[in-house]
Amino acid sequence: MNIALEPPDQPEIIALIAELDAYQDTLYPAEARYALDIGSLAQPNVLFAVARESNGSAVGCGAVVLEEGYGEVKRMYLRVEARGQGVAQRICGLLEIAALARGCRTLMLETGPYQPEALAFYAKQGFARCGPFGTYPEHPLSVFMTKSLAGHPPA
Repeated sequence: MNIALEPPDQPEIIALIAELDAYQDTLYPAEARYALDIGSLAQPNVLFAVARESNGSAVGCGAVVLEEGYGEVKRMYLRVEARGQGVAQRICGLLEIAALARGCRTLMLETGPYQPEALAFYAKQGFARCGPFGTYPEHPLSVFMTKSLAGHPPA
């Protein structure tokens, strides 16, 4: 499995994001979803990682949006066949290294309570629950998490 920073505006990546959106549409109403579109993910302040099989097919992705004072994890997604193999951890590790290289010392994220696997994964990666950040409102369908990158190596 190869994991590298790539531009998100590729047909395979657009398909991955569409799969993620379709899945989240089954869990949360539109007003509780804070997804970024491909154009937003292609901005210079976004680090976008892609996991590819040995044959080159994209099976996973994730991003960090670098804001003032923190980076926000967005658009983490793995196709079912790539789960349980450490790929998500490797995507997070690459994003952490790249964010640290850009001066980011804190990662934040927003996810939902109906994704227990995601919540457990992020906790295992060292994220802890926190209150809303940035422009997010307090919402019963939002779970906010943070992780300090200062003082310890990436996952």
